Amino acid sequence: MKGLFKVVSVFLLLGGTLASSQVSPFDSASEKSKLIALENAWNQAQIHRDGQALTALISDGFVYTDWDGTVLRKAKFIADIKDPLVETTFVANEGVEVYFYPGVAVVTGAYRTKGKYEGKAFDHHGRFTDTWIRIGENWQCVASHTNLIQREAH
Repeated sequence: MKGLFKVVSVFLLLGGTLASSQVSPFDSASEKSKLIALENAWNQAQIHRDGQALTALISDGFVYTDWDGTVLRKAKFIADIKDPLVETTFVANEGVEVYFYPGVAVVTGAYRTKGKYEGKAFDHHGRFTDTWIRIGENWQCVASHTNLIQREAH
């Protein structure tokens, strides 16, 4: 009887562990909506110079490649977003596509950003590629690349 109790206990323990470790089914439509919302939150963080919001969106190992070839790590990227010489007044994405791989999503699209740099107006139109990894139920961006299509300074 003692042996049977041990077997049943182990079975229940393993069954509970396996059940709790199973990942919920992946809903690509729901995850696509989450990622687009995160991209839009990123845009708002840029407009409001909200480094704290961006810190939550990007990983500690984040790498950003700017349209001019500059490569920034997380700390410098956050510092640049908070730069008082840059006044971003508008950021919007269009034509956003999301491509899923196991634990990874690649988001591509076009962007438009307007504002002032050192008092001079700018209007940029370009493309972006962001790579996100899924950690549990959350997403974090690990890499971002922008490519400028049109640059207007006023």
